[in-house]
Amino acid sequence: MLILELAFTAAPERLAARPAHREVLARLHEEGRLTAAGPFADDSGAVLLFPLERPELERVMADDPYYRTPGVEVVGIREWRPVVGP
Repeated sequence: MLILELAFTAAPERLAARPAHREVLARLHEEGRLTAAGPFADDSGAVLLFPLERPELERVMADDPYYRTPGVEVVGIREWRPVVGP
């Protein structure tokens, strides 16, 4: 499982791109390629949990321009091994 962490700024491009990005997230979740996603309470960033290998996550990110939108920064991608949960 991979954790993708994002940081946000107040750039208007990010807010304009967010609805389309959330549609992509909904589709990925329906397909079983996204476990959970959501912003931090202060909207400074977000965390996304993907049950994918790194090459597939790279393809997901390449297909969603949100990750290249001004105001969105990929802080990191880390492998996670949950002890409990999905």
